[in-house]
Amino acid sequence: MSGDLLPGELHGSLADPLLDAMTFLNEVTERYPDALSFAPGRPHEGFFETDQVAKHLEVYLDHLRGRGLTEAQVRTALFQYGPTKGIIGDLIARTLANDEGLTVEPASVVVTVGAQEGMLLVLRALCAGPQDVLLVSSPCYVGVTGAARLLDIATVPVPEGDSVALAAIAGRLRAEGRRPRALYVVPDFANPSGTSLPTSVREELLAVAGQQDLLVLEDDPYGFFSRTGERRPTLKALDRDRRVVHLGSFAKTCFPGARLGYLIADQVVRAPDGSTTLLADQLAKLKSMTTVNTPALSQAVIGGLLIAHDFRLREANAGAVAHYAAGLDRLLAELERHFPAAERERLGVGWNEPEGGYFTVLTVPFTADTAAMERCAAQYGVLWTPMADFYPDGGGEHRLRLSISALTADQITDGVARLADFVRAEAGA
Repeated sequence: MSGDLLPGELHGSLADPLLDAMTFLNEVTERYPDALSFAPGRPHEGFFETDQVAKHLEVYLDHLRGRGLTEAQVRTALFQYGPTKGIIGDLIARTLANDEGLTVEPASVVVTVGAQEGMLLVLRALCAGPQDVLLVSSPCYVGVTGAARLLDIATVPVPEGDSVALAAIAGRLRAEGRRPRALYVVPDFANPSGTSLPTSVREELLAVAGQQDLLVLEDDPYGFFSRTGERRPTLKALDRDRRVVHLGSFAKTCFPGARLGYLIADQVVRAPDGSTTLLADQLAKLKSMTTVNTPALSQAVIGGLLIAHDFRLREANAGAVAHYAAGLDRLLAELERHFPAAERERLGVGWNEPEGGYFTVLTVPFTADTAAMERCAAQYGVLWTPMADFYPDGGGEHRLRLSISALTADQITDGVARLADFVRAEAGA
């Protein structure tokens, strides 16, 4: 008999188009290498210097020596398997105290292989049976809805930042015999919408979470990158009842190739015998059966970077903050220039004006699907991201996401001009 497999013999998630979304974007970028790309959410490469990797590694090794470790112990820390929860939790805690005013016990920190692993660990731990449901802000980052799909966890969308809808949806689910377990939200400059929640809305969401017995999964990769200079507290900083599991990443603030993230899970898990552990310890059990531990080499480089910048990543990212703010300013100005008010009304075009981050959403009068994106790339030399995949229950067919993170100011100007020509052509067609 042949060893060939049938799709029906594999997990159902593999047939879900959602799992093709990120792969398709990578492949289409390779197919159109000369196109100006508003598609990727990756950091600008101008901030990376290869020699910094070795320098930060040496800083971290000197840090270990300064703590009294022998050369043999330093070698073991770098080359061997390490603690499942990671080796730089204390450095992350110090950085969060400086950057966010957030008091975190190192024991509640788990260092992960990117924030994506953190999502998988938390979802697996919290959702214990088929009645458990993950609520997600809509539109929603496909990484978390994809992770839920891999784990056979049902997701239910909640309009972004709508605490009244959150309470109503959670109540309806309970009446149906289901258990809304947690709400996933990106409070600052969200991917894909660019939305940032006012502090009052953050407090309202936390209040509803308490009333509905929900945990909140706060994903915070973009919080530094304000365009206006306004700084709002993280949900975790506002958390008084240990309702928030905070997911962080060094991909946007340091460099993505390290594949380093972390989570803060200080919730108490109480066993039948009365003994207690932290949720972080339970998540470490799951991690021990997935990635075993996070590579010590990546942790050492990021740890050295934190030490070198005196545990203040906000200050270290000042140049990047200014760069992305200028990029968004340029994008919005060029959209306004190419689509003045009368033209917008005639064509049915519009966009939001994010307060920071990478992303802006453009509404267009045609179906902004992958076929349209490929036409735009082939004929006009511009790539963007269709929004439909970000809506768990459908929607977004006439919206596209524009990211400025990988482009220069001149490329943004050129790209918007090309995109405007495409939009007018599609509208006419």
